[in-house]
Amino acid sequence: MFELKKKEDGNTYHFVLKAKNGQVILSSEVYNSKSAASNGIESVKKNSQDDTKFERKTAKNGKFYFNLKASNGQIIGSSQMYAGEAGMENGISSVTENAPNASIKEL
Repeated sequence: MFELKKKEDGNTYHFVLKAKNGQVILSSEVYNSKSAASNGIESVKKNSQDDTKFERKTAKNGKFYFNLKASNGQIIGSSQMYAGEAGMENGISSVTENAPNASIKEL
C-alpha cells in the first residue's frame, strides 16, 4: 500500500510504499503538490517492473540501499538501509511485487 502524506509544512507531500507486513520498503522524495506526488506513485508502479531502474548502492557505513529511478533518471524513491546485500535484493523484490497493484491511502 502507498501512504500519501501532507508534510508538516502543509504545502508539500511525501509517500511511502509499505509491504503487506506494514514495513516501509520505499520512501519518496518531497513533492510540491499532491498531483506531483500522485504522479510519483504512478512512476513507482511503472518503473518498479524494470530491474534496470533500481540503482544498488553501498553507504559509507557499509550498509546497502537502493534508489528507484524514473525514465528521466531522477530518483523517485529510496529504500531503508540493509545490513547485507541479500536484504537489499529482497527489498527490491518486495517493491517489484507490491508496487504495481498497491492501493493508495491518504493520511
